[in-house]
Amino acid sequence: MYWSMMPLKMNNLKYIKMIKIEMLVLLLFCGLWSVQSQTKIKVDGVAVVVGENIVLESDVQKFKQEVASSSEGKIQLSDCEMLEQIMIQKLLAHHAVIDSVIVSDAEISSGVERNIAYLKQQLGSIKKVYEMYGFDDEDDLRKELTRIERENTLIRSEKQNVVSDVKVTPEEVRVYFKSLEENGNLPEFGAEIEMAQIVINVKPSKEEIKEVIEKLKEIREDVINGSSMRMKAVLYSEDPGVTQNGGKYTLTRESQFVKEFKEVAFSLDEGEVSEPFKSDFGYHIIHLEKIKGQEIDVRHILIQPKVSDEKLKEAEEKISKIRDSILAEELDFEKAVVKYSSDKDTRQNKGIIINPQTNDSRFELTRMDPSLYGRVSSLKEGEISNPFYDETREGVKMFKFILIRDKEEAHTADFVKDYVKIQQMTLQKKQEDALNKWNVSHVSDTFVKINESNQSCEFKYNWNKN
Repeated sequence: MYWSMMPLKMNNLKYIKMIKIEMLVLLLFCGLWSVQSQTKIKVDGVAVVVGENIVLESDVQKFKQEVASSSEGKIQLSDCEMLEQIMIQKLLAHHAVIDSVIVSDAEISSGVERNIAYLKQQLGSIKKVYEMYGFDDEDDLRKELTRIERENTLIRSEKQNVVSDVKVTPEEVRVYFKSLEENGNLPEFGAEIEMAQIVINVKPSKEEIKEVIEKLKEIREDVINGSSMRMKAVLYSEDPGVTQNGGKYTLTRESQFVKEFKEVAFSLDEGEVSEPFKSDFGYHIIHLEKIKGQEIDVRHILIQPKVSDEKLKEAEEKISKIRDSILAEELDFEKAVVKYSSDKDTRQNKGIIINPQTNDSRFELTRMDPSLYGRVSSLKEGEISNPFYDETREGVKMFKFILIRDKEEAHTADFVKDYVKIQQMTLQKKQEDALNKWNVSHVSDTFVKINESNQSCEFKYNWNKN
C-alpha cells in the first residue's frame, strides 16, 4: 500500500506483499482504536508527535499485533520498529498537507464505503462495528472513517509524488538480479499456471423471469399498503447480507454499488418504492427510507430467477460435447471459445482468464481458491479439466471446463524466465531508495517529539535529531 518495510531477510519476501496489502485496513483499525484511547490519554500516553500528528502508545501495540497476525507470525517487529513505521506514515501525511496535496471528496467517500463494507463483512453488521469501536451510531463512525480515509489518501498521494519519476533500465534490472544471486538471496517463486476456459451460461426462461417480476410487484403493493419492507426482505430477499442488515444500505453516489441500483435509488422520493428492475445480480425493488444530505438510506429485496433442472442438464450436455470434440481434435479450442463460450470477458481473448489480483494471466497455485485448486492443480500443460458447475457472486449459473495453457513449477528466480517479476522487484527497491532519501531529508526539518520511554530506541532515521 503505502508503507516502507524495514530491511528483512529475502526469505520473508513473500510476506511483504501480503503485509502491504493489509496496511490500509490496519491503519484504519489503528485510527479507530485511537478514538477510544483519546478518553484515556493520560493512562495510554503519547508515544510521539510528528508535525501536528499524535501517535499513542496503544496505536503501536495494536498495529504490532495486527502485523504479526496478518503475516501469520512470520514477521515480528519490535515496539521501536513498529513505532518508526507509524512515524513514517505520519511524516508523509504532515508533508502532504504542507505540499497542498489535493484529494477529492469522491475519492474519500469511495474509500469510506469500501472500509465500511470490509468492517461489516468482518463483524456481521454496521451496529456491531460502531459498538465495538465505541461510537454512538453509524453517523459518528462515518465521520471518523472519513477523517482516517482523508489522512490515508494524503499519505498515498504524497508517496506517489515521491516515486512517480522513478524508472528502471534493463541494465539496472540485470545488476540487481546479479547482486541477489551473488548474496544467495534469489527469491523462490511458487508454481504458476495460465488458464483458459469455455463457459456455457444457463439462462432462466421468460416464464421464470416473469414469475420473479410478478412476485416483486406483489411485495411492492404490500409495502405501499403498510407491510414492513424489512420483514419482506428477511422473508424473500436473496441478498446474502439480508440476515445481518434486513436489506438496508446507506448510499452515496460514490458507493460501490452497480450502476442500475444507484440510478434507481437516487431517482426515488423519500418513502417511495421502486418498480422491479434488473441488475447483474437479479431483480430488485428498492424502498427509499430516508434522505440525509448527500446520503440515502434504502432497503431492497433481491430475487434471482430460478433455472430448471432441464436447462441445467441441457447446458451440461452441451459443454461435455464441446470438450469431447476438442479432445478428439475435431474442434480447435480457440475457435470453440469464439463460437460457444458465453463469458464476455474471456471470449475475445482466446478464453484466457485474467488474475484480478495482478491483472495478468498468471495464477500462483497456492493462492488460488481451494475449489478451483482442486480441479486444476494435478493437470499438466495442455490438459483440460472435466466439465463442472459454477456460479458467480451475481448468481449467474454456468457449466465450464478449463484448459491449462502453461504451467511453471516452483523454482528459484531465473533472469530470463522471470524477467518481469525481477523488473518489478528492481523498481520496488529503487522506489524504496527514493523514499528513504526523502525520509532522511524531511525528518531533519520536521518537528518531532518522542516521549522519554521511546527515546532509547535505535531508529533507522534520526528522529531524535542527535
